[in-house]
Amino acid sequence: MAFFYFERGSLGVQDNGLLDKRSSSLRFKRYVRSKRRLILLLCFLGSLVILVSLSVGAYRIPYGELIEALLGMSSGKQAILVWNIRLPRTVASLVVGAGLALAGLTLQSLLRNPLASPSTLGISQGAAFGAAVSVVVFKLKYLSITIFAFGGSFLATIIILFLGKLKRLTPESIILSGVALSSLFSAATVLIQYIANETELATIVFWTFGDVSRSNWQEIGVTAFAVFIALGFVYFRSWDFMAIESGEESAKGLGVSVERLRWQGMALVAIVSSVATAFHGVIAFVGLIAPHAARRLFGSNYSLLVPATSLLGALLLLGADTAGRAIIGSGGLPVGVITSFMGAPLFLYLLMRGYRR
Repeated sequence: MAFFYFERGSLGVQDNGLLDKRSSSLRFKRYVRSKRRLILLLCFLGSLVILVSLSVGAYRIPYGELIEALLGMSSGKQAILVWNIRLPRTVASLVVGAGLALAGLTLQSLLRNPLASPSTLGISQGAAFGAAVSVVVFKLKYLSITIFAFGGSFLATIIILFLGKLKRLTPESIILSGVALSSLFSAATVLIQYIANETELATIVFWTFGDVSRSNWQEIGVTAFAVFIALGFVYFRSWDFMAIESGEESAKGLGVSVERLRWQGMALVAIVSSVATAFHGVIAFVGLIAPHAARRLFGSNYSLLVPATSLLGALLLLGADTAGRAIIGSGGLPVGVITSFMGAPLFLYLLMRGYRR
């Protein structure tokens, strides 16, 4: 009889364990569904922001005429304005914003530093320096500018990896090193501006401002291709990135090649940052704001975090560019100025919160 009751109790424990597992599985599925609905909501919000972006400016287009122009039902000045000026600018904002946000998320994960981004580590400034050298010193254009920009950003990336790995710097020291690199590359860019002619100087100043108003479809295509490659890499390596966040030793114990992943990820960050900077200038803090906002909304599940970060970065940059046009009208404020105004307070907040801890 005792044996009977022992078996019955064991079955009860097993049943409770199965129920707990099923309950946890159901809760997780509900959680994933809710986050996917949130992503769909952000997509819907993004479509509204796109319509507003195509409508506002020095010449405001009513939404009815805008829809007709987009559907090819109009061939007047509204259609020319939408297809030749505003649509490339809108698409460029979405692509560059998504790329910079993804680059920031990748850096924060690989370096395990919440303050890491292409702008705070000097990678964007290095790309701008390389692009300036190609224009003033070598008199190159288009794709060659991108190659030199990649060289500058990759140089900054190598320095950061060297300091972080060989010198074993703390996360705070890595950020300070990035500030020093930013200052160094900015000073070198100013020196190149001093010896440049008027046309070259205007081109370099355009990069330092950060703007998406002069984008053409060829530049957008190259940037989109780089962002798509980086997005696919990070998304399909989501499990490896989640493992790294638990610590390098834990990730290595789980079979993740941390060094190889770090070099691959940093190379992709350099490519995306260099292409975005060469074509659209230095746009700061998008790679810092979007990943933190996405983590607040979606947690640390990279299968959700990666698309959410890219989407939020795209919306952030498009919203900043639209706000600049709504405030000024013709031309609008350089989008890099607006993102710097938004990102600098967040950077200071994160830095102070880290020191309090």
